[in-house]
Amino acid sequence: MTTHELLLKARNAKRAMAAASEAAKNQALLFMADALLAHTDEILHENALDMEAAKDTISSVMLDRLALSESRIRGMADGIRDVAALPDPCGNVLSETIRPNGLVIRKISVPMGVIAIIYESRPNVTSDAAALAVKAGSACVLRSGKEAHRSAAAIVRAMREGLQKAGLPEDAVLLVEDITRASASELMTARGLVDLLIPRGGKGLISACVENAKVPVLETGTGICHVYIDAAADLSKALDIMENAKCSRPSVCNAAEVCLVHRSVAEKFLPKLQARLTKDRVNAGKPKVELKLDPQAAAIISGTPAGPEDFDTEFLDYILAVKIVGSVEEAVDHITEHSTGHSDAILTEDPDAAAYFTQHVDSAAVYVNASTRFTDGGEFGLGCEMGISTQKMHARGPMGLQELCSYKYVIHGSGQIR
Repeated sequence: MTTHELLLKARNAKRAMAAASEAAKNQALLFMADALLAHTDEILHENALDMEAAKDTISSVMLDRLALSESRIRGMADGIRDVAALPDPCGNVLSETIRPNGLVIRKISVPMGVIAIIYESRPNVTSDAAALAVKAGSACVLRSGKEAHRSAAAIVRAMREGLQKAGLPEDAVLLVEDITRASASELMTARGLVDLLIPRGGKGLISACVENAKVPVLETGTGICHVYIDAAADLSKALDIMENAKCSRPSVCNAAEVCLVHRSVAEKFLPKLQARLTKDRVNAGKPKVELKLDPQAAAIISGTPAGPEDFDTEFLDYILAVKIVGSVEEAVDHITEHSTGHSDAILTEDPDAAAYFTQHVDSAAVYVNASTRFTDGGEFGLGCEMGISTQKMHARGPMGLQELCSYKYVIHGSGQIR
């Protein structure tokens, strides 16, 4: 089926989805979750084919993003159920105004319509995106990367089965069959058929959508995330947070890529950080982290000299750029110049330093004494997410149900004329 034909099917489904009751949408989501579990063997079989085809073409950490297991599929099903348990975002009165002439003006949340999502090699995005779109009363057209296409197709077949069982149009969830660039370009330019386009992936994908799309784009961002170790940091706590932020899952956008360290604690902290991220991890059978050091850090510990691009790179790997700064102000200046506006953290016991940092760092998520890895829809109580927005228009940070809705004004009168 061509991409255009899929878009026509989605457009036909969107009216039924917009009219679906909260109970019907919730029932569909529960059936979708059940169907994922019922088709676990099929999904794992298709994922194994994807893994085999990709093993010599992408890095080990990207293979981890692609890999599915029974526990990951259970997690995907749980994520769908979590979305079902959330309040319906549609039909809510966001504001009400009664004008002097008696007109009652209500601002009401409404479904977006047809949401197209272009994403790369993460099969769980398939179920997250579909669940959010269904709960938000919209149809979705999914376009996965070629590495994950077999897995995504199996997941979509299961979810469509759940929709059909609930009596909702199965065409509310569709997967683009064409994995060439032509299909991505068609989604970007499908005016009148796509109400919102969301790219979720690397810098190249997001830039291509922002630069070439003729439909509305909700821009997700790359994550050059910083952790600043202040002069007043609890260094034991900082070691735990830094390892978590870098190593718990380095292939995702909320993983830390840069560690900034105050000069006054650098000689004490950096050797401990080096041991924690290299020797200690090797002894525990875990991958070690390559440290890319600015000249001041390199005078204290050993590592790889940082190149001119290393503080502007989303590594998505076991690599961490390290720089020494002289103050919280210098840390903020560095972040202002190099951050992608995703997630940045300060580790400090000084409330004044924390206040300065949170006021002056203009990112979607700003942390005090916590890992950047919490920038996630589930961790924020949103069920799951459609992505992390680093823009400021309409949606910012983890995008959940509210961000997938628009609104309209409904005006009630009693014969007024202007």
